[in-house]
Amino acid sequence: MSAPSLPRSDRPRKVVVGITGASGAPYAKRVLELLAARKQRVGDVDVGVCLSSTAPEVWALECGGNIRESLPFPVWGLRDYRAPFASGSAGWDAMVIVPCSMGTVSRVATGASESLLTRAADVMLKERRPLLLVPRETPLSTLHLRNLATLSELGATILPAMPSFYRAPTTVLDLVDSVVQRILDHLGFDERILPRWGDEGAPTVKHD
Repeated sequence: MSAPSLPRSDRPRKVVVGITGASGAPYAKRVLELLAARKQRVGDVDVGVCLSSTAPEVWALECGGNIRESLPFPVWGLRDYRAPFASGSAGWDAMVIVPCSMGTVSRVATGASESLLTRAADVMLKERRPLLLVPRETPLSTLHLRNLATLSELGATILPAMPSFYRAPTTVLDLVDSVVQRILDHLGFDERILPRWGDEGAPTVKHD
C-alpha cells in the first residue's frame, strides 16, 4: 500500500507529534521548533504532542530541561483519551512519531492501542492518513524488520533517523536537520533549512 497523501485544504494542517523514550529527542525538539516558527510565520499548522512514559526522562538527558515546559504546543498525557486526535472524527491530518522506539513500532504494528500515543497512530492507519515513524535503533533484529515491514505495508512511512553527509556537516544540528527536513517534507511542509540536492550552492558529485 502506498503512503497516504495529505489532503488539500485552506485550513491549518493538524499534525500529531508523538515522542517516545528512544534516543533521539533532539530530532523531536527540532521538528517542534520549526513547526512553532512556521505557525507564527505562516499560521498553516496546528500541533498536538503526545509523550510516552519515558520520553520526559530521555528529553532531560539529551536536550536538558522539562519537556512540558519546553514545548510551545499542547501536551497530552499518555492516558488522556480526551485528546482530539484520539478519534478519527476529529480530522487530524498526519502524525509523526519521533524518535520511535521499537516497542512502539511493535505495538502499532499489532494494533495494541494501549495508550494515547499508540491509539493516535492506529487512528492514522485506519483513516488512511499519513503516519511517519522515525526509528532510532541499531542493529535491527529480524522481529524489528518484520514489524517495520508490516507498518509499511499498512501505509505508514518508515523514515529512519539516518543523517546524510554529502553536505559536509560541521555541527550536530546539521546532522539533525538532514533528517528533520525529510520529516517536514513528508508532513507537507517545505522548510528549506538546508540546501537540497541540485540547489545552487548544494554539493554535487561528478560521475565518470
